[in-house]
Amino acid sequence: MNRFLRMTHQREIILDELRRTKTHPTADELYERIKKRLPRVSLATVYRNLEILSEAGLIKKLEISGRQKRFDWDPDEHDHVFCIHCQRVDDIATAAPTPQIEPMQEKGYRITGRRIEFFGLCPKCLKHHNAQQSTGERTMACPSCQTTTLNDTQRQVLAALAQSPEACGSKELAAATGLESKQIACQITALKNKGYVSSPARCKYEITEQGKDLLG
Repeated sequence: MNRFLRMTHQREIILDELRRTKTHPTADELYERIKKRLPRVSLATVYRNLEILSEAGLIKKLEISGRQKRFDWDPDEHDHVFCIHCQRVDDIATAAPTPQIEPMQEKGYRITGRRIEFFGLCPKCLKHHNAQQSTGERTMACPSCQTTTLNDTQRQVLAALAQSPEACGSKELAAATGLESKQIACQITALKNKGYVSSPARCKYEITEQGKDLLG
C-alpha cells in the first residue's frame, strides 16, 4: 500500500519526528513535538496521519492491552516490553519462532496478525523498587517517571474528569473548565504521563484510580 500513499509535508514531518524520538510515543506526545515545527497542525490531524502511515506499513502501531496506542518508527517485525509502572516501552528481540496455529484451530477466523506482550519493571523503576524494599518502604513511586505535584490547571482538568460520568473529549473539558482546547491538550498529555488520566478511546479521556486518589 505504501507505494500508492502520497507523502505530504505533514506526513514527512511526522515520520521525521517519530524517528527522532527513538522511543515509542503516543499520538499526544508526538503532537507536542510536531507542533513546534507545524504550529497550525491539530491533534486530530496527527492522529489521522499516524493511522494512515500505520495502515500503509510505514510505521508500526502498538496496541498494548488497556493502554493508549503508541507508535514505532520501525515497521519491521519485532516485539516489545513495557513497564507496568511508568509505561515505558522498549523493543525486544526474541529468538523463538513465531507461534503458528493449524487451520482447524482457527475456529472460522481469518487470522491477520498476532501480538505477544512482555511486561515488567524497567531498569529505573526496578532500581527504585529494590531500594524501597531494602529500606522497608511500602509504596513505589519512581521519581523520574511520576510525580504527585499538580499545577492549578492540571487539578482543574482532573476535577472535571472526576465529575464526568463517562470518558469525554477536549471540547467537553474546555466547556467544563473554561480553558482553551490547546491548554486542555497540553495538560491531558502531562496528566497521562503521570498516570492520572487514561484514554480508553481515540480523543476520549477519563480519570484513573491514581487520579481519584490524588484528588481525595
